[in-house]
Amino acid sequence: MDFPRLSRKEAEVLRLLITNGEMYGLEMVNNSPELKRGTIYVTLSRMEEKGYVSSRKEDVQPGDGPPRRCYVATGLGERAAHVHQSAARAFGSWEGVWAI
Repeated sequence: MDFPRLSRKEAEVLRLLITNGEMYGLEMVNNSPELKRGTIYVTLSRMEEKGYVSSRKEDVQPGDGPPRRCYVATGLGERAAHVHQSAARAFGSWEGVWAI
């Protein structure tokens, strides 16, 4: 496997999911100044394709609107986040580094 490459937004999504567990996309936006409404679902979709996150549709009652998706970091996503953090520390890039 290649060295995992995470964008700043992907690293932030993984940080939130690892720290908080399962979250909705807009919940992540509300908990991070780095994430925006217009890009969160594109980012989550790309991360799901890479295998870093998985999602499930929430059950809703008729009339409650469309089902929301809940996201969680996968084992691969957690390992990618750890590698990303280790590389950032090793190369002196402390921007975006958090304690895992």
